[in-house]
Amino acid sequence: QLRLVESGGGLVQPGGSLRLSCVVHGVSNDYERIGWFREAPGKEREGVSCIDETRNRTAYADSVKGRFTISGDNAKKMVYLQMNNLKLEDTAVYYCASMRDYYCAEYTLRTVHKYEDYEVWGQGTLVTVSS
Repeated sequence: QLRLVESGGGLVQPGGSLRLSCVVHGVSNDYERIGWFREAPGKEREGVSCIDETRNRTAYADSVKGRFTISGDNAKKMVYLQMNNLKLEDTAVYYCASMRDYYCAEYTLRTVHKYEDYEVWGQGTLVTVSS
């Protein structure tokens, strides 16, 4: 059974960096299309970035372009989200999710981002950007 586990969150000052990790448990030879999402207090969950199963195609929300980089290591069954130049508004709980039913694209991140849209989620990792 597919299971995702995030790690790497923490407290960082504005302008700082963090790298989030998502471990993909329970897959055999197929690699998962993975998305990163975030949910800030009082706000709707939003799509941040995604990577396809070949690890060649990626997409980003406009708010993180140029600052965040998604990558994957299939041998380790890991997907990473490198977050640089963090801003106060990046504060949120970050989740990874299996996007096996959707194409990794900016449009998908903008329109398909609710909890009920994806079958498998991680437990989330908290990122707090504060001075």
